[in-house]
Amino acid sequence: MGTHVKNITQEVKKNKALFVMLAPAVVIVLIFMYLPMSGLVVAFKNYRYDLGVFGSEWNGLANFAYMFNSGTGWLITRNTILYNVLNLITSQLISIVIAIFITEINKKHFQKVTQSIIFLPYFISWVIVGVFVYNIFNYETGMLNTLLTSLGLEKINAYSKPGLWPFIICAFNSWKWCGYNSVIYIAAITGVDAEIYEAASIDGANIFQRIRYITVPCIKPTIITMLLLQVGRILRGDFEMFYQIVGNNGQLFNATDVIDTYVFRSLLQNSNIGMTAAASLYQSVLCLIIILIVNRVVKKIDEDYALF
Repeated sequence: MGTHVKNITQEVKKNKALFVMLAPAVVIVLIFMYLPMSGLVVAFKNYRYDLGVFGSEWNGLANFAYMFNSGTGWLITRNTILYNVLNLITSQLISIVIAIFITEINKKHFQKVTQSIIFLPYFISWVIVGVFVYNIFNYETGMLNTLLTSLGLEKINAYSKPGLWPFIICAFNSWKWCGYNSVIYIAAITGVDAEIYEAASIDGANIFQRIRYITVPCIKPTIITMLLLQVGRILRGDFEMFYQIVGNNGQLFNATDVIDTYVFRSLLQNSNIGMTAAASLYQSVLCLIIILIVNRVVKKIDEDYALF
């Protein structure tokens, strides 16, 4: 123990300037990330405002039991996992395709313009995207029904058809994030040795063969790392996306409600702090378990690709 303390002291003295630069970030993380974790006890208490967090009575796992006995727990867990899996597959796959497409463009000017246009949706807030969605699918004046009416077809009330919304949400999620995610893959592809492509061209490989046998294998570590990072958020729904696109439409809750929107709506409706804290803790613990399992699986397949 004494040796470790001595080594740490020597390291601090040796890199004093670096530790001083690191200190503000450490303090911010401690204050805003670790100190609030003491409030997790609310998930195991019958919270009362007059008694406070630590003065309220313990109720064990009653908050968790209420969430699952009502059937809500399993529903929002299923929706959160399914949406995140769909969004993960679609957004990452489209990002890889876009990155390969952009890097294969020979004209640099056209390449830059295309990349800028694809990246633009990332800067559009979900509030604006929600307006887009409403103006497209609104029953009376939406673009979709206006087009159908002009073609002599019947209108579609999309807001009363829950089965459509997984596709709508995944489509807009991919549209918004594919440009941002593609930048990482473009950087990975750019880092591939150009001599490999030249050698393949000399050997007669066409563009599809170069992509299949050179580009994809070379960016495989980046793809796995991105997937691992996204898997860690597989139980964290993008609250702003779901809330702005779906809103408070009760007809769509069974098909679109995720843990984050459920917690937010519970706080607005009944102010049950204990139950919402239980849902948040349940979400965080499952996220940790999933990332540990996936990382372990990746480590068994190829240790070099694991995060830790």
